[in-house]
Amino acid sequence: MFTPNLVDALDGSDALTKRRRAAADRAAALGLPSFTEEVWRYTPIDDLDADRYAFGTPGGSAGPEGLVAGVDDDAAAVIRVTNGAIVDVSVQAHGISVMTLDDGAEDLIGIVAPEGPDVFGDWNLALSAAPVAIRIEPGAVITAPVVVHVHTDADGLAWFPRLVVVAGRTSQATVIEHHTGGDAPALICPLTELSLGDGAHLGHLTVQELGDAAWQLVNHCSDVGRDANLRIGHVAMGGAYARARIGTDMTGRGGHSEIDAVYFGRGNSTLDFRTFQTHVAPHTTSDLLFKGAVDDHARVVYTGLIRIEADAFHVVAEQTNRNLKLSPHAWAESVPNLEIENNDVQCSHASSTGPVDADQRFYLESRGVPTEVAEALVVRGFFDEVLDALPSQQISASVRRRIDELVSTAVMETA
Repeated sequence: MFTPNLVDALDGSDALTKRRRAAADRAAALGLPSFTEEVWRYTPIDDLDADRYAFGTPGGSAGPEGLVAGVDDDAAAVIRVTNGAIVDVSVQAHGISVMTLDDGAEDLIGIVAPEGPDVFGDWNLALSAAPVAIRIEPGAVITAPVVVHVHTDADGLAWFPRLVVVAGRTSQATVIEHHTGGDAPALICPLTELSLGDGAHLGHLTVQELGDAAWQLVNHCSDVGRDANLRIGHVAMGGAYARARIGTDMTGRGGHSEIDAVYFGRGNSTLDFRTFQTHVAPHTTSDLLFKGAVDDHARVVYTGLIRIEADAFHVVAEQTNRNLKLSPHAWAESVPNLEIENNDVQCSHASSTGPVDADQRFYLESRGVPTEVAEALVVRGFFDEVLDALPSQQISASVRRRIDELVSTAVMETA
């Protein structure tokens, strides 16, 4: 499926083609990963059948609005990419530049991730046919969100969306990345790069609503400059196997990152999260909170690492993962880790996996609340903390409604 000669058919300058070929050669040498590798532990990666998919850029129409319905109405910019091709770019606000391969995007590709964090990241650099770069001008304050819709509905398609966001010095903006899909099998390997200049404030929210037959392998790479503030939100609601590798590098003194995720696994899906909070500079902080539920025979995997480099003193870093099992057949694995090379730090990590809290349910039942209603209320309350932290409250409200529907269905089936 993936061969270096595919690069020759793609647009781009000679310099980009050279970089593409180098990435393809690296990826081809690595080969596809195996669950025996630690970073792919607990995953179904050995089930990936490359022969089911064909690389292409057929394009198509825009996808459904789903959980981001209404957000486009007041957006600062809207970009639509479908099946490997750019469908539409619309910019309504000053201080934003949206670039494609035709007008400068290739100069920004790799600004954070010059090489892929894994083999799929290298294939992304090699085969990303329709990369999009968004530049927020220094000092610009963009109050409305920038929305990027990424849709996949071509049967058996493999493609590699790439988004680069460069937030200039002291700028402020929010970018929403919305991934949707049809019912057909597909392999989608996105890579997102976020570069924050000194003093920049950037929110980035990924909303994933893929079909039940899709495989998604995400790489998310961020570089946080001096006194910059990054808020990452991730919502995962679909996919047969949906993996998100989220890395934040705190390279500027005084930088802060907040990473929050909410997810709900159903059917036979597997949701896989790998997070890397890397503190390179001193006086930096990071806070991670991932909360999710698994029902039916669904599985969730969380592995997180906080790494403190030797020169990163006065660092505060936290990492928390909580999982609810709504079915005896559901399964969750949570593995937080710390690597600390400086003693002048404050770090904590915590994880929990279990059914709905019996004491909380009993408290409500003792006050006349029916059992099924009590259980639904406990589950809804479980998500409130992380939903309130997402960069878009409009989308938080939509996700809360979706979770209410899923919880009500799960409780009714249990009853």
